[in-house]
Order: sequence, then C-alpha cells, then structure tokens
Amino acid sequence: MPNDYLEKILTARVYDVAIESPLEVAPNLSGRMGNTLLLKREDMQPVFSFKLRGAYNKMAQLPRAALKRGVIAASAGNHAQGVALAAQRLKCEAVIVMPATTPQIKINAVEARGAQVVLHGDSYSDAYTHAVELAKEKKLTFVHPYDDPEVIAGQGTVGMEILRQHGGPIHAIFVPVGGGGLIAGVAAYVKRLRPEIRIIGVEPVDADAMYQSLRLKERVILPQVGIFADGVAVKQVGEETFRLCQELVDEVILVDTDAICAAIKDVFEDTRSILEPAGALSVAGAKLYAKRHKLKNKNLVAIASGANMNFDRLRHVAERAELGEQREGLFAVTIPERPGSFKDFCALIGPRSITEFNYRFSDPAKAHVFVGVQVQNRGEVSKLLTALEEKGLPALDLSDNEMGKLHIRHLVGGHAPLARDELVYRFEFPERPGALMRFLNSMSQNWNISLFHYRNHGTDYGRILVGIQVPPLDKAAFTEFLDKLGYRYWDENDNPAYKLFLG
Repeated sequence: MPNDYLEKILTARVYDVAIESPLEVAPNLSGRMGNTLLLKREDMQPVFSFKLRGAYNKMAQLPRAALKRGVIAASAGNHAQGVALAAQRLKCEAVIVMPATTPQIKINAVEARGAQVVLHGDSYSDAYTHAVELAKEKKLTFVHPYDDPEVIAGQGTVGMEILRQHGGPIHAIFVPVGGGGLIAGVAAYVKRLRPEIRIIGVEPVDADAMYQSLRLKERVILPQVGIFADGVAVKQVGEETFRLCQELVDEVILVDTDAICAAIKDVFEDTRSILEPAGALSVAGAKLYAKRHKLKNKNLVAIASGANMNFDRLRHVAERAELGEQREGLFAVTIPERPGSFKDFCALIGPRSITEFNYRFSDPAKAHVFVGVQVQNRGEVSKLLTALEEKGLPALDLSDNEMGKLHIRHLVGGHAPLARDELVYRFEFPERPGALMRFLNSMSQNWNISLFHYRNHGTDYGRILVGIQVPPLDKAAFTEFLDKLGYRYWDENDNPAYKLFLG
C-alpha cells in the first residue's frame, strides 16, 4: 500500500548530505499568471539536484558488508552525482556507468567526487544494461535511479518539506517526471496527509512514458525519446513508481521544448538562477495548467528539480524562449523584388521590433524573406498575418515549424536550381567522435550532398539538415540506407519552409 511510505519518508536519512531547500515565491511569474507560484528550490542542493536524497537514503541503509564491496549506478547526470557524493560521505567505492555521449563536464563532476566512471554505449539503456552486468560480475550493489522503495522514500522528503514550509491551502504541486521516483515519493506523502492537493506530473511531449503508461494502464516502452530535457529522457517508467502513480497522481500534462525554454527564462528573471530543462519542466507545466483551467488566486508549487545545465545549451534556450512565451513570431513573407518594398513591409510591422531578418536575392520578380517579429501573444501573430495578406504580401507562420526554427533561419537564400533530384531530411545522431563519419560512410558514393546544416546546441545529440541528390532509380537504395542507418530522421521534402527558401 502507498501508506507504507509515510513511515519510510519520515525516517529517511537524507539530511547528512541534503539541505531543506527553500520554498520561494516567484513574484514576476506569479503576477503574470494571476496565481501565487512557489518554487521548491531543489536546484540549490549540493549537487544542484534532488537526486542525492534518494541515492543517499538507499546507500545509508545498506549492510556494512555491501557498502564495503561498493555500489554501482547507471546515469548520464544528476543521479550519478548523487551516488558519487553519497559514496564519498559513506566512504565506499562507487562505479558510475555513463553513455559515451555524456558531456565531459558531467564526467568531471562525478570523478571529482571520487567515483570511477565507465563509458559504455550511446544511451542510458546501454549504460544501464552494462551496469547490471558489472554489478553481478563484481558483486556490487546496484543503486537504481528511481525504481527502488528507499530511493522513492528519499525523494518523498521533498513533499514532506513542502507541507511543513507552507501550511496554507495548496491547489496543486507540479512535479517533473522521468522514471517516476520523485513524483511517486511526493504523492505518497502528500496524498496521505493532504489528499485535496492535486499532484500533477509534467513530461516533455517527446518523452511521455508516464503519460502513455497511465493512459493505457500498463507500462509502455517508448521506441525513442527526445533528449532536450535529458534528466527525464526515460523510455520506460519504474514498476514500483508506476504502481504508486496509478493510485496517487491526479494527472500528467505534456509541454514542448519552447515552453521549457520559456520557463527557464521565467525562473531566471525571478531568481537569477538557471535551471536545466528537466528542472524547469514543472514551471512550464504550472503555466500551461493555470492557463488551460483559467485558475486565479490559487497557490501552486513547482519543484525546480535541478540546475545542471551545459553552458553551450544556453544559446539554444535563449533562441527558443521568446517563441515558447509566444513573444516572437517567425514568418516567411513574399515581397515584390523592387526598390522600397522592404520599407513598405517594415511600415506594416509598425512599432514592433524585428528580431531577425534573412534574405538573399534569387528571383527578379519576388523575394522570400525569413523574419522574426516581437509580439505580445499568439493572437497578434494572426493579426499580423492578416494585415500582410491584405496588402498583397503572402505570409506563412513558421513559429511552430521545427525545421524553420532549427535550420532555415541560418540558411535562408539557398535556392539551388542545379540541385536536381534533391531529397531533404533532418537527422539526429549521438554527439560523439566518428558519428558524422559513420553517417557519410553509409551513403552511396553516387549521391551528392547538396545542402548541409549543423549547429551544436550543447546537447548529447547533434541535429543536421541534409540535402542529398538521389536519382529516381536509386530511391529504393536510399530507403534502405535510411532504414539501416539507425539514427532518427524526418522527411522534410514537403516542408513549406524548404520549398520557399531552399528548394
């Protein structure tokens, strides 16, 4: 029964390493939302994440003989640092298996705590399988990142602190969800003492294992997961965490990358702290939920779960935050290729700031421009589209066009009449030495690359846009190439952004 967890949480050993993190009002965001949003600042923990709570509680209760043999874990980030710190404090050996794609900054952070890092595979799943094998081989105790009662109880102390710190009414607590350890622990405690408080999980739209599992009433295995919010990029939730969530969680909602970026910016403006994408999930979820349900004057709690952010990723976050907040619109606009037409276009934009303008001459009669415009909301985007159309300037809203946001804005003006039989695809591949060469080597030598755009966003995966000239007789061979490649890909040949600017 979930009630068994109350005593486990009350007696959990976490405060040897963890602090009781503050519960703080986010004043600017609260004002904009029309509700009081309180941030549970788990990003202020010694390893900048809540993960050390569960790891330490599990390890502190191991028999002395097990501690002497050592522990092992699989993680690409926060759990790894939690286990490493716990091992350092308990004076035991720790082995952390991490994917070979793990950024060096995370490897260094784990090694600095005295743990041994083993790099294996391209994904968490590969690292996990290898860690389980090593645990058996070397008789080490495996410390699971979420699917363990002691780990769940350790994370549940976050819920205990929230109720102790805020005695008044709370409408809902928003919790980021990966494998489910944090939300299971928080729900087990809160629902026992304050069942009226809604427990709402938040997942990225492209890593929604708990959402799908609860909907289908069984644990699903996602074939692939998005890795922007890498702290919650889990293909299957835990068995025990799923059991608890089925009984205790009220709802799981989904947010996209732009909403997460906007939430990172929101928290920065209120606290001057920078959350990692997974750490800002709950804030994005609280904003969406309050808007969807037209909430006013309610107390909402969002667990800011971590701040282990790659500095290189900030460029991407800043680029997408305005879109996520619906304060920037991206447009493809066709204007006459004649003197003065750009001035006329700017007059239609009015007092709004132009955030980006990309253009290159390619046609004597008309010009396709890629333009970013500062707006107050999505309704203003629609009004602007209408105004442009009325003035005879065909316009297309690209604000939600993933190819446009990732690639086209950096490639505008690349029409190539000589690129016959061109096929355009987006690919995503592990950011590791040799990955790009593997991609190129697997292609036929008869196919010419006619377009290529890559930009490093500081993530574990690289994203590229590729144009390949494939003669009609080679279409079957090209399809076989895609199937055997093993990388995620998207067919972009019918994307209107491609047709306007590159095709």
